[in-house]
Amino acid sequence: MDAEPLRFGKPGQTVLVTGATGFVGRQLVAALLADGQHVIAMSRDTARAARELGAGVRCVMTAAELAPAERIDIVVNLAGARILGPRWTRKRQAALRASRVALTHRVVDWIAGAHHKPRLMLSASAIGYYGVQPHGVLVPLAEESPPQPVFMSQLCQEWEAAARRAAQSGVQVAATRFGLVLGHGGALPAMLMPVKLGAGGPMGGGRQALSWIHVEDLLRGLAWLAQRSEEGDVDGAWNFTAPQCVTQREFIATAARLLHRPAFLPTPAWPVRLLLGEQADLLLEGQCVVPARLQREGFAFRYPGLEDALANLL
Repeated sequence: MDAEPLRFGKPGQTVLVTGATGFVGRQLVAALLADGQHVIAMSRDTARAARELGAGVRCVMTAAELAPAERIDIVVNLAGARILGPRWTRKRQAALRASRVALTHRVVDWIAGAHHKPRLMLSASAIGYYGVQPHGVLVPLAEESPPQPVFMSQLCQEWEAAARRAAQSGVQVAATRFGLVLGHGGALPAMLMPVKLGAGGPMGGGRQALSWIHVEDLLRGLAWLAQRSEEGDVDGAWNFTAPQCVTQREFIATAARLLHRPAFLPTPAWPVRLLLGEQADLLLEGQCVVPARLQREGFAFRYPGLEDALANLL
């Protein structure tokens, strides 16, 4: 199926995108430009952003470069350092907070002083907000499900709280909690590499729940919220996950079947925990998060099932 053009509301709006050179950000900017929107990209490396995003995008390094008289209609806040990587030492946790929470505070501070307030702030968050579930537990977690006292959950809570400050300026604030985003980039290529080499298999037992979303549905969801915000209120949390929650074992088995590869070599949990510490929870634990609010409000997923989603990408 060919991707349908995305519509973010009336053409000619100005959209500020943080994290514009990331995996999701690049595709979002392209979709905005195709829809006739004006884009301002915020990036630590403006030269790189200009090269990657094209001459039609204005690039700034910080919110301080935006004049108070600047008219911005929508802010899409995607910025954040990569979660998977070095151990979550205090220094690393501080860097993750700075790249998400501190940056969001700076953007909201600019909004507070702007002469023309944006209509909408779409602020990225993550399903890490819900913490983790025991293996084999696939009880659906919806937007009203509580957080947990673990680092990833606390980071998401602080990130969302920083964005919610924009509501004091009359801005609609939608916290979009992303699951694992499947696309040509992001985490999927690394996840599929062992399978392609014939060395794939379940990790840590494979019974942990995995909540995912095709990148096309993620972009369609952002556009859908932008359209709805012109006429109604989209405040609050929105889970950006597909309706079908699977186990990690089912995910690997589906990928292996589509790639015509075996998938029987398990990865035990202990070396992953030894290498990554608390961060290993992102791989070894899981949560079954459902897009309750998107479905209740009538959003139609193009890829609700894993097999169709992976088949499209493979």
